[in-house]
Amino acid sequence: MTELPNLTIMEVDALTDPGAGLNLTDGHARLGLSAEQADIVANLPGMFAAATRRPFRDIEREAHGAFLTAIGQHSAPVGTGRILSCYSSTLATDIVARALPHGARIAILHPTFDNIADLFTTRGLVLQPMSEDQLLQQDWPLPPVRAIVVTHPNNPTGLITPEAHLRSLAEHAARHGQIVIIDASFRGQVRAAQYDTYAILDAAGAEWITIEDTGKLWPVHELKIGMLAYSERNRLPIERAFSESLLAASPVVLQLVTALAADWIAGGYERARDLVERNRTTVREAIEPVGLRLADPRSEISVARVALPEDGPDSSLLYKDILIRGVHVLPCAPFHWAAPEEGLRFIRLSLARPFDVVEAGAAALAASYRDLRVVA
Repeated sequence: MTELPNLTIMEVDALTDPGAGLNLTDGHARLGLSAEQADIVANLPGMFAAATRRPFRDIEREAHGAFLTAIGQHSAPVGTGRILSCYSSTLATDIVARALPHGARIAILHPTFDNIADLFTTRGLVLQPMSEDQLLQQDWPLPPVRAIVVTHPNNPTGLITPEAHLRSLAEHAARHGQIVIIDASFRGQVRAAQYDTYAILDAAGAEWITIEDTGKLWPVHELKIGMLAYSERNRLPIERAFSESLLAASPVVLQLVTALAADWIAGGYERARDLVERNRTTVREAIEPVGLRLADPRSEISVARVALPEDGPDSSLLYKDILIRGVHVLPCAPFHWAAPEEGLRFIRLSLARPFDVVEAGAAALAASYRDLRVVA
């Protein structure tokens, strides 16, 4: 297998493509603003003015409360000082990685987005894969594993950790002195993922860290916040690691999050979901005639994996051919960070795009696969 760059490099290549190729890589919402969102963005000058006269702590607390309430997290520690606002969820993950003891063993869900594993590896931690089957069977890692990292919902599969399974994990971690770390970056897109994880973690007596992300929900061109929350039982130097990385997130962006969260409750969620599901259907209808299928037909997050038959081209070959056709997608080998060959039979498309972009990208994928099979 030809070694591929990491997923973020491929996403950057798509963003900066001088040929303006179709970008179906990253899971961020790259859409036009709805009328409601446009009205909110039009008030940015007012948000700048408010940022100069209102205390930052009030703006931040309001944003945390609005966003976490909008996604069902009513027991989150809003106003306690145990939610830190970062520029992105990636920065929040790096802060957690630096706060963990150097050389500690960490179990991470497999597959999942590769930069999670990369950040922990870079900070000197020892990684151990935990499969989705292990999660569903509640087969939890034992010490010396120090922390267990779950992506909820998982990217790229859309797997939601069931409520009972999270309770089992939290109780297991509490018994064994482990930390539960949840990357909930896609939580806002899926109602079934919005049960109150904070209540479950606290009731179990677990030490926990949760990373939330506003960047997957709204088309605001990286004006986003990553929220790093941690339990009262936390023993890691998270505040110190945070202070080494930044002073504060933007109070203007925090106000934008507050307003967009209100719109999310008032119909924004349904509008976004309708578009994503229309796009998912379009992908399915484009690929089925050439013998392809959606790998995760029940997934509700804004990406779709396409499963590739064993007797056809793998995703590394397909990725290169589609790129020649001016379409950027993601081959899935890097998601399988501990065993890249397991991802060769999957390729991923983003659905948080205008309908015509997804339609054209899906058609290119189908044509590329059909042509490569003929050549083979």
